[in-house]
Amino acid sequence: MRSQAGHALSGASIALAAVLALALVGCGKVGELKARKAFKDANAAYQAQDYKKAADLYEEAVAADPNLYQAYFFLGNSYDNLFKPSRKGEADNDALLQKAVNNYQKAADGLATSPKEDDKKIGMLALKYLAATYGTDKLNDAAKAEPVVQKMIEMDPTDLTNYFGLEKIYEDAGVYDAAEQMLLKAKEVSPNSPDVYAQLAGYYNRQGEFDKTIAALEEGAAKQPTNPEAQFVIATYYWDDAQRNFRLTPDQKKDHIQKGLAAVDKALQLKSDYVDALVYKGLLLRLQANIEKDPAKQQALLKEAIALHDKAEELRKKKASGQEKTQ
Repeated sequence: MRSQAGHALSGASIALAAVLALALVGCGKVGELKARKAFKDANAAYQAQDYKKAADLYEEAVAADPNLYQAYFFLGNSYDNLFKPSRKGEADNDALLQKAVNNYQKAADGLATSPKEDDKKIGMLALKYLAATYGTDKLNDAAKAEPVVQKMIEMDPTDLTNYFGLEKIYEDAGVYDAAEQMLLKAKEVSPNSPDVYAQLAGYYNRQGEFDKTIAALEEGAAKQPTNPEAQFVIATYYWDDAQRNFRLTPDQKKDHIQKGLAAVDKALQLKSDYVDALVYKGLLLRLQANIEKDPAKQQALLKEAIALHDKAEELRKKKASGQEKTQ
């Protein structure tokens, strides 16, 4: 899973208010009045981002009622938020992560397969944050993260983020074949999702496989023929490789430029005032001018590039002016 998941919740407490409210409803069934009161007070401290106080109160709640599984998730996340990456290696600080793991696991075991949709959502969150706790910036244990994400995929085969998360685990561990296969599996599950092709292109690009990168982008663009951004992105990849890849032969570089121009022209056909596309067309023309032998053609290309730059700037000013008037 992506590394920001653990501590990101500290800035999303308000977004979890609805989950907390639902958890409180479930808590009404708890026979132990002490557990209910502690849970309510803990939720208030959690929403106030007082994670130390929240953890103490959640501990009271689960001690009074060990079957209060909702509390285990928020207890785990309280410990997760108390962990300080800058103090990684200190025993007391690292122990917080193990407490987070233990409580995330209890929440997942009790709720992830619940027939109640609200409980199940909290259980799935517990699995997501459990996997993140095993990430490279925390416990750095891919072997333990893998089965957690595999379980999430089994529970919801349609959630693409889990495939992407497992791909990241494999890629970080250097298991590249498995990483690629996970993205291809995501494509099987959702063949029309632009995100799948963007993820595939990003993976191939990181592996230095330019042809596969472009193939993924073009396949994705074919799925969304009216989206100018899909063509624009292809053009940016051609420009970047033509500019940076010094291993390209002159003919290969020229081919990159021509294909980039073809892609950006498709984007502009779909959206004539596409500012970024105009800018990149100008950049591609400048690259073409650099390899042009005929001085007259070179000057013509540069003149066109300058005209595109001026047009892009004019459109930017108009859009900015329009936004100011509506404010």
